[in-house]
Amino acid sequence: MTATDSTIMSAEPGITPADPPINNPAVLARRALFGFILTFIVARTVVLLIMSNRMPNLYFFLHGTHVHHLNYGIFLLAGVGGYLLFGIRNGRDLRIAALAYGMAMALTFDEFGMWLHLGGSYWQRASVDAIILVAAVLALISFGSAIRSFESRHVRASAVILIALIAFGVVVYDASLKIGRLEGPRLEALELASSP
Repeated sequence: MTATDSTIMSAEPGITPADPPINNPAVLARRALFGFILTFIVARTVVLLIMSNRMPNLYFFLHGTHVHHLNYGIFLLAGVGGYLLFGIRNGRDLRIAALAYGMAMALTFDEFGMWLHLGGSYWQRASVDAIILVAAVLALISFGSAIRSFESRHVRASAVILIALIAFGVVVYDASLKIGRLEGPRLEALELASSP
């Protein structure tokens, strides 16, 4: 173990040796997942409140062009990468970086549909799919190590939950198509009305 490794793995006040090391990917992924979910919820809430005129228009415009929050996410991802590459990485640094990484991923992937269709609407299905996929990957990294200790009853329960989730996904997909046809034009009109 190098001096850097021992710095990264050193215990902090209040952490016992039985606690997981502070550079444990599962622990850091849980923090990233927390930042991801919280930021996604806040971003969607703010957009809905602005579009429904329940809060002032906080959108940033540069020479008449709306700068979408995916750009903030890209800059935050670049900052996190530089911080980790060039900064001193102790336990606190890694926890801050994991939280900022989750926040940046949410800002960026919330508008994933715009990556695919530049100039497209905020309400693209691809964005929701991307959010679900990224959250699932972060959750798998966060809690995947617990899977190794599964007993047969855990496997059976997981299979039942997986089947239920797949059935729920099919229902949500079908409903989203119908809701999209009904509400899509209204949401797009709200989006256009909220931009100068």
